[in-house]
Amino acid sequence: MKKHRGLLWFRQDLRLHDNEALRDGVLSVDELVPVYIFDERLYNANTKFGFKKTDVFRASFIIESVKDLKKSLKERGLDLIIRFGKPEEILLELASELKTSYVFCNRERTQEELDVQDALENNLWTIGQEVRYSRGKMLYYTADLPFPVTHTPDKFSTFRKEVEKIVAIREPLESELLELRPTTAEIVLKEIPTLEDLGFSESDIARLNNVIFKGGESEALERLQYYVWESHLIADYKNTRNGMLGKDYSSKFSVYLAHGCLSPKKIFSEVKKYEETHQKNDSTYWIFFELLWRDFFRLMGKKHGSNIFKRGGTKLVDRPELKNNMDLFKLWSEGRTGVPLIDANMRELNTTGFMSNRGRQNVASFLVNDLKINWRIGAEYFESLLIDYDPCSNYGNWNYVAGVGSDPRENRYFNTTLQAKKYDQEGSYVMHWIPELSKLPVHKVHEPFTLSETEQITYDFILGKHYPRPIIRKPDMGVTH
Repeated sequence: MKKHRGLLWFRQDLRLHDNEALRDGVLSVDELVPVYIFDERLYNANTKFGFKKTDVFRASFIIESVKDLKKSLKERGLDLIIRFGKPEEILLELASELKTSYVFCNRERTQEELDVQDALENNLWTIGQEVRYSRGKMLYYTADLPFPVTHTPDKFSTFRKEVEKIVAIREPLESELLELRPTTAEIVLKEIPTLEDLGFSESDIARLNNVIFKGGESEALERLQYYVWESHLIADYKNTRNGMLGKDYSSKFSVYLAHGCLSPKKIFSEVKKYEETHQKNDSTYWIFFELLWRDFFRLMGKKHGSNIFKRGGTKLVDRPELKNNMDLFKLWSEGRTGVPLIDANMRELNTTGFMSNRGRQNVASFLVNDLKINWRIGAEYFESLLIDYDPCSNYGNWNYVAGVGSDPRENRYFNTTLQAKKYDQEGSYVMHWIPELSKLPVHKVHEPFTLSETEQITYDFILGKHYPRPIIRKPDMGVTH
């Protein structure tokens, strides 16, 4: 028998399609009251190394996504309650006021989110209510896997072999088609906070001028439609995914996946339809392959818990040579290392809140393996700035590059010069973000530090004046990946 009323707490699942918490709520109670809470701890705090917990790029994307969700719900006869504060306290207040029976939400797995969940459960027990958890992040259901989470293989290749061709991926839930009944409760509605309300200054907000992503489920579904069906870019994904300049070199699904504006099962479902009606090739498979990596990192977060955030990573292996050198870090973070590929990528991140996967691997390797800086500082910097920040994917990838995570290779080193020549052959990407290099011939763009004094005079380009000298000189180190 259905209970009268429940709260639907939206978190990193800002969508109606394939939303299990929404489906469970509609099937379990007569009235469902949707809520989104801007957690004050994500906007009024810094990371351990002093970076803003959520910088303006992600904050803006979240606001846009919540606006879109509110619009979609209103079109279905419901409104979205907006609050700012601590979810475990606000949900208790709403549950008491509205005399609900349950709080429905999709479960999160990393420590900060777990702390909020535990506190909420304890609070609700005091009034005889409970949290009803669902799953919303992964391609696979953990119940379908051939092993318990605690026995998940620590190597991706092993995980892939045990899962890929054995476990079926469920169809996305058609939860957006469910009948949503208006609530009879009288609720005080509040406006969605602005960036100013969240503490961002005019100069912070001005940084959004170069952002190319707009948040929301509507935008996510449009991007999926465009990438798969309108442009057919999916058919060439494997060949273009290592690009760095432009909007179409990769799917850009990550920004929507991170906030739950787009379901991984929805992506997979569209890919399978495309393979059935158009073509199946390495590129269509590679979309699935990337989603599989995403599931793997999330399972590593579930299995190893807070170890993914610790210096020793999931391997619990220390690298004592990695120091907290904030002077060198500042040069890296500001794109002033004198190594063009690194500087271009960091300037892009600082300007847009985004960076390609190829770029992320290179700048992370440079920070850890060339500059010998504590990888956690870089991971926290990414956490602050990235629009598509996801705890498990971000820290899992940093574990991986730093050699403290799930990777059989001990030293994941990237030779940045070779990488630049391979993935930015004409220097277009580097010159876009470092226009002062545009006066150089293409063969010198990636190696301005090789210019002789005569060449510097010829090109009116003086190292140390127009562009920094490299802070570290190891152009012949490493291997190509």
